[in-house]
Amino acid sequence: MSGNREIDEILTEIQADENVQKMKGFIQHGNVSTYEHCESVAKLSYSIDKRLSLHSDLKVLLTGAMLHDFYLYDWHEDGDGSHRLHGFTHAKRACDNAKECFAIDDETSHVIYSHMWPLNPERIPQSREAWIVCLADKYVSLKESLFRRHT
Repeated sequence: MSGNREIDEILTEIQADENVQKMKGFIQHGNVSTYEHCESVAKLSYSIDKRLSLHSDLKVLLTGAMLHDFYLYDWHEDGDGSHRLHGFTHAKRACDNAKECFAIDDETSHVIYSHMWPLNPERIPQSREAWIVCLADKYVSLKESLFRRHT
């Protein structure tokens, strides 16, 4: 089965969800939406798993990657000030939203909750899937921040 088909098979329902679609309205880094960022992290996570023959649970890996920033707000706006600590708090918010909207399992929850390590040093990734998403997120975030800036 081709990579895109395998990814689509797992993520189509999640990506079609109206709350996930809302991520298209929030900017993540530079000029990249949160939706596009999560999709890129999912694709890179899949690639890492396949290229290194890590044999991850693809449902956990891809679902965790697609929902790792499922916090549903624009962290660039001050609003009531609650977003000032976004880097430290959004993983829990994304995890709570994913549990509520998709009833994710504990393994997927851990992928989302631990993706901001080492910024959150007590949330060390404890599974292959969590490590892959954590590393893919760092790479994609750096690339977006450096090369996909507003013009």
